[in-house]
Amino acid sequence: MNSENHEKYLKIAVEEAEKSGKDVPVGAVLVKNNEIIARAHNIKESENKPAGHAEMLVIEEAAQKFNSWRLDNTTLYVTLEPCPMCASAILYSRIPEVVFGACDQLYGAFGSALNMSDYINFSPKITRGILEDECSRLLKTFFERVRKDN
Repeated sequence: MNSENHEKYLKIAVEEAEKSGKDVPVGAVLVKNNEIIARAHNIKESENKPAGHAEMLVIEEAAQKFNSWRLDNTTLYVTLEPCPMCASAILYSRIPEVVFGACDQLYGAFGSALNMSDYINFSPKITRGILEDECSRLLKTFFERVRKDN
């Protein structure tokens, strides 16, 4: 896909992230053949779900929809670079392309802190930095509010 499509779908992921409430604002959208298959935002805090990350939720939903764990020919759009748990799920579900906005120097598992593709024998195409400022601003605003409230 071209960068115009990347921006289009990442904007939808940003809209999802804005629904995160008290959770870290991360949104994800899974696309196949220019159609949104699944979308989600973080629900770890609000639902007390340790694996309630946006990426995990879209992978689960798509696997149920396709009745298959293999998510070939899809593209995952996510506002923040996936963590090791999410990156592993992405690799194991064979998502061939991942596009994300903000890098995560602390937990990012597609090149920032580590690269899970070094540990799991699958290498999706990774595009980083799409709408990076917008995605980073969401996170910065959230953490400023959390610090102020505490």
